Amino acid sequence: MSIENKVIIITGASSGIGAATTRELAKHHAKLVIGARRLDRLDELKAEFPNEQIITQKVDVTNFEEVQSLIDTANKEFGHIDVLYNNAGVMPVNALINRARDEWQQILNVNIMGVLNGIAAVLPTMVKQQSGHIIATDSVAGHVVVPNLAVYNGSKFAVRAIMEGLRQEQHNNNIRTTIVSPGSVSTELYKSIKNPDNQKAEIEIENQIGLSAENIAKSVAFAIDSPDNMDVNEVIIRPIKQDI
Repeated sequence: MSIENKVIIITGASSGIGAATTRELAKHHAKLVIGARRLDRLDELKAEFPNEQIITQKVDVTNFEEVQSLIDTANKEFGHIDVLYNNAGVMPVNALINRARDEWQQILNVNIMGVLNGIAAVLPTMVKQQSGHIIATDSVAGHVVVPNLAVYNGSKFAVRAIMEGLRQEQHNNNIRTTIVSPGSVSTELYKSIKNPDNQKAEIEIENQIGLSAENIAKSVAFAIDSPDNMDVNEVIIRPIKQDI
């Protein structure tokens, strides 16, 4: 099915994979509703495509009311919703012994509740339509546990479980589900790493082997563009030189 004219909502759209996916889908003439905390970045992104239908809205995915407002905007402007892409995320890196409880809470709030808030907000619309597609950015870290990433690993394992549960519960309503699990990608995600040494190490890895956000965006577009009777449930993408 063509991406053209599909109504697609993207969270975490101000940078990285979210921004790259916005650009990729705009090139295919999708109708886009993009959200993030940095509205100025969203407006700059919209300005790159003056002839496309793109609505920007400030949203914090940890706030259900703001997520619901984003969904309501799409419904009001376009009358239906084809795709929700839950993309917002954070990746603090820290050993458990450091007891970084504020970081743990942020991971749970953004990576897990952000996805659940999106599902809760959009699902009634998609059930009523008897169609829709919910996508979430997961990670190779949702498949393999790595030291200093235990809580992040846990959040991404949780997203896999939530999305598979969603698939099992909603496939009879013609609602498709996809998780995209990238390995190392050169994005701004490293900025959520508070420890300077850990941040430096992550930047070095990304610079050496990291995929581009555009690589991941093309995978998202592939899942959206798949035939109506086909459900691309999971895509795992690693750089060739990544060992885990």
